[in-house]
Amino acid sequence: MMQNHRLLTRTFTLAWLVNFSQFLTFYFLVTTLALYAVREFAASDAAGGLASSAFVIGATVARLSTGYVVDRFGRRRTMLVALVLAAVSCALYFAAGSLALLIGVRILHGFTYAFASTAVMALAQAAIPPTRRGEGTGYLALGTTLATAVGPAMGLWVAGGFDYAVLFAVAFGSTVVGLVLALFLKSPAASPADSPTSSPESSPESGPESGPESGPEAQAALQPRFSWSAIVHPAVVPIGIFMVVIGLCYGGVMTFLNALAEQRDLATGAGLFFVAYAVAMLLMRLTLSTLQDRRGDNPVVAFGLVFFALALVLLAVSSRDWHVVVAGALTGLGYGTLMPAAQAIAVSRVEPHQYGSGVSTLLLFADVGLGLGPVALGGLVTAAGFGVMYLVLAGFVLVAAVWYVAAHGRHEHARRGHAGS
Repeated sequence: MMQNHRLLTRTFTLAWLVNFSQFLTFYFLVTTLALYAVREFAASDAAGGLASSAFVIGATVARLSTGYVVDRFGRRRTMLVALVLAAVSCALYFAAGSLALLIGVRILHGFTYAFASTAVMALAQAAIPPTRRGEGTGYLALGTTLATAVGPAMGLWVAGGFDYAVLFAVAFGSTVVGLVLALFLKSPAASPADSPTSSPESSPESGPESGPESGPEAQAALQPRFSWSAIVHPAVVPIGIFMVVIGLCYGGVMTFLNALAEQRDLATGAGLFFVAYAVAMLLMRLTLSTLQDRRGDNPVVAFGLVFFALALVLLAVSSRDWHVVVAGALTGLGYGTLMPAAQAIAVSRVEPHQYGSGVSTLLLFADVGLGLGPVALGGLVTAAGFGVMYLVLAGFVLVAAVWYVAAHGRHEHARRGHAGS
């Protein structure tokens, strides 16, 4: 039987839309809830920041078990339960009548989001033909990029033009739309090339989900008991460490961009930063979407590292709005290339029935890097200023490059794509 290499299948398209709805809700709320906490509960700026970042705390804690749960109990099953709980979490924003309750709801929302996003990404990865892994992962990442560009602006517009009840209603509606779409999303049947040990017909799993959930889903029943390798998949650790460093650098951009703009009077440029990021990544995906599959991991990662380092150097010396806008475009070409490339590498290193563990391991490492950014770099900014901090981050990108070559890039499978194998 001829292997199906079609990318834009029903499963992939629905997974893309569900993933987009979840990231849109996240970015929609993250830019508005700190100010909401200050206004509604007379919280300090630090407490308001905690109300916003509590989401990330919940998500990071959840990542310790998302991979195991997704692989053991099934991607679709986990996705639907998590999306229902995410919708409940959004509804609870209306009832959060104190700062403590708001923080608790944010932690719960982040917790459910981590399970939902891991399950959806695993479903999408299972639908991508192995020979188009880099291309498909890049297109999946475009949903995140679009949410990054649209979500914050939309959140600020709703918060500024309406009351916060409308803000929470929109967030709830976005999550419910994702849940409704997820009801039509089925796990793809395993092809012989994808099945790690047996065919779907030999699956021990039966019952209501044994049809579309067979194949890789059925292999979940054979998973060992909960262990350290179910939390952090050993095969993904090398590229995960790489993403800790890259995530720390991107965390420095996310955390201190507005402060840099305020200090240097570059507010217009900062406002267009993520628009330029999204446009550059979109154009890059349209022109370089198959490079990783054809030429291997190394050219794509090298491309991303060079442009990300250039973006950080430009931010360090920026004195005009257009400098910041160009830095946004370079970040899209840099970090916007590295994250999906790393995800494609992570998934290619694990068996199909372990896609959940592979995805969650990479996201856990990336989240650690993003979380370290504000903590590790705050003192450096205070002592030396934004320019020095961004130059140091450019140096960290070089460190990440050295690690990548040593841990992954020197291997044959990183130097050759499917065309050369």
